[in-house]
Amino acid sequence: MNLLETKLQGVFIAETTLASDKRGVFARLFCKRELALAIGDRDIVQINFSLTESRGAIRGLHFQKPPFSEMKIVRCMKGKVWDVVVDLRSGSNTFLEWHAEELSPDNAKMMIIPEGCAHGFQSLEPGSELLYLHTEFYTPNAESGVAFDDPSLKISWPLPVTEISVRDNGHPHLTNNDCRIKI
Repeated sequence: MNLLETKLQGVFIAETTLASDKRGVFARLFCKRELALAIGDRDIVQINFSLTESRGAIRGLHFQKPPFSEMKIVRCMKGKVWDVVVDLRSGSNTFLEWHAEELSPDNAKMMIIPEGCAHGFQSLEPGSELLYLHTEFYTPNAESGVAFDDPSLKISWPLPVTEISVRDNGHPHLTNNDCRIKI
């Protein structure tokens, strides 16, 4: 695995190598030793899966509030997504900046998202599937989000939005202090 730093403090892209032959493909999905620079001594405590049927659908931007903040490692297993991270850490040098990366099985990239950042994605192909590794358990009372279309972020989603959940469409804009995380 090869770790690439992004412009956002603590956000990494992990490039993995696909071994392929006439039988198919083999890839290492997680290696704590090779990801140590990004994940440190954190443990993966939960693994989640999502399937997004519609091209253009958006999920997010989601995060969990302290003390239940979580690091996420996100990988696209099928289809293609435009994965977005927004830095909500008020003490960060990259506060309120965002980074996006196309994730697909073909490019075998993973987005590593530290605590204090919001995450979302837009499906670029129908039937896109994501695998998420989390360092904190899902805590319903700690879940929160930021509006995907917050004008202060100026995220340029690559496709027109075809679907978004009622919950995700109701997330506040960043003028609401609940969206800022102290680090």
